[in-house]
Amino acid sequence: MRKEIHPEYGPVVFRDRAANHAFLTRSTMTSEKTVEWEDGNTYPVVDVEISNVSHPFYTGTARVLDTAGRVERFERRYGKQG
Repeated sequence: MRKEIHPEYGPVVFRDRAANHAFLTRSTMTSEKTVEWEDGNTYPVVDVEISNVSHPFYTGTARVLDTAGRVERFERRYGKQG
């Protein structure tokens, strides 16, 4: 690999403020904000809007659209075209 063309790759804390959840991983992302982690070290922190803890698909709160019910309601309202 060529030197001095790649971004720094190091430990970063990603924090989901909606779910009050944070996890430590490695990334090329950086931030001016820092947080003291459970191990006593200080790491840059990146706030994210959604993570696996708050995403509807992973939490089981995703809604399934009832397309058959919508079609039947449309046909009742406007009549079935024959």
